[in-house]
Amino acid sequence: MLRSFGLFTVLLMVLEWTSPGLPSPLWPICDLRALDHFIKKAQEAESAMRSCKEECSLAEPFTVPQPSVDFNAWRRKNAQQQAQEVQSGLWLLSQALRSLKSSISNTMLHSHIDNNLGNIISIGQVLRSLSLPEYSPSEAGPTVQDTWRVSSASALFQVHFNFLRGKVRLLISHAPICQQAIS
Repeated sequence: MLRSFGLFTVLLMVLEWTSPGLPSPLWPICDLRALDHFIKKAQEAESAMRSCKEECSLAEPFTVPQPSVDFNAWRRKNAQQQAQEVQSGLWLLSQALRSLKSSISNTMLHSHIDNNLGNIISIGQVLRSLSLPEYSPSEAGPTVQDTWRVSSASALFQVHFNFLRGKVRLLISHAPICQQAIS
C-alpha cells in the first residue's frame, strides 16, 4: 500500500506540474511543491500527536536525526555526503515511525503514521530521480553523525517536520540536476 501511495504521489506531482496556468520548472522533480505537501502532512501529524498524551508516550526513546542545519558545515559537504546524511536521517525517521505505529492502537493516529511513512518512501523516489548517490544503511544502522533521542510521538513528528523543512529541502533544491535546470 505504501509503495502505491508513493507512486500515486509522484503521479500527482507530474499532473500538478502540467496543470495550465501554473509556473512549471524545467524539471518537475525539482518542484518543491510536493515536498511542501509532505511538510504539511508532517505538521498535521505533529498537531494530532500533541492531543495524544498517555497513549503516545514512548516506553523507550527513539533515535532520530538532528533536524537543525549548520549552514556552513552543510555547504562544506559534497553532494554525496549531503545525500547520505539525508537518506540516513530518513531511514532513522522511518524506523522510529514504524516502532511508534506498533506501540499505539489508535487507528486515527495510525493513519497519520502511514501517510508519513508513505511520504518518506516518496521522498526516497524523488532523491533517486535526482540522480543523487544512493545510500543504504548497513545492518548496524545508518552513519548519522548527529542524532537526538525523542520520548514522545509529538516530538518525533516535530523532528520529522523540521528535518523535511531543513536538510531535505536543501538537498533537493540544490541537487546538481536542479541547478542545471535553472541555468
